[in-house]
Amino acid sequence: MPRDIPDTGDLVVVTVKEVKNYGAIVDLDEYPGVSGFVHITEVATGWIKHIKDYLRVNQRTVCKVLNVDPSRNHVDLSLKRVNEHQKREKIEEWKNEQKAHKLLDMLFEEENINESKEREDIEDLLLTEYGTLYSAFFEAASSKDFLKDKDLKWKDSLIKIAKENIAIPTVKIGGYLEMYSLAPNGIETIKNVLTDDLIDDKDVQITYIGAPRYKITVIDEDYKSAEEKLKNVINVIETKSKKNNVSFEFNREE
Repeated sequence: MPRDIPDTGDLVVVTVKEVKNYGAIVDLDEYPGVSGFVHITEVATGWIKHIKDYLRVNQRTVCKVLNVDPSRNHVDLSLKRVNEHQKREKIEEWKNEQKAHKLLDMLFEEENINESKEREDIEDLLLTEYGTLYSAFFEAASSKDFLKDKDLKWKDSLIKIAKENIAIPTVKIGGYLEMYSLAPNGIETIKNVLTDDLIDDKDVQITYIGAPRYKITVIDEDYKSAEEKLKNVINVIETKSKKNNVSFEFNREE
């Protein structure tokens, strides 16, 4: 289940509500009802002449949690202890979760899930299985094993929403084929080699450049998978070429 308040050491997204001479009062965007305070000594390293040079009302930024007071729903925060890389990553993570919540609302609307308890149970299941809502939607968009072995009436709708709204990062690798055939029907033979069912894949593209060259491109989610797919495709083409007396050579694209 989502936590009501962060832990010491967490990075949190905050919105500045008030800037004073001695520090800033902020709201924690991920934790409704929780406020925080950034003392001027935790705003930046070195001496600060004007705190408003660093923080302004309605500014959104990332802070590190120093102390937590659950009784007051209040935390002490540091801005200076968060580097730019951490800030970018945390903001991106927060934006992804915001998007995932909207997608979850789309699921509830599409499946007519209106009861609060049922909505909470679905959210808790996704968080338990995948850690974050965005991770759940990403898995639904990219994997055939999403919530494997679980018979859930709303699963197909979630997968559909995820595939329509989550862009899966891809890598692209490839190279060049040189293929010759001295047979009278050599062009048709080469075409048959390149249209084998095993390479009829939307993520494998073979483009004619000009005799005798063809460009082959493989798209996948990561380099390891792309390399494996390219290797399999080249093996298929090589085997077919030998069977059809087609001269074959493959060179990787730099």
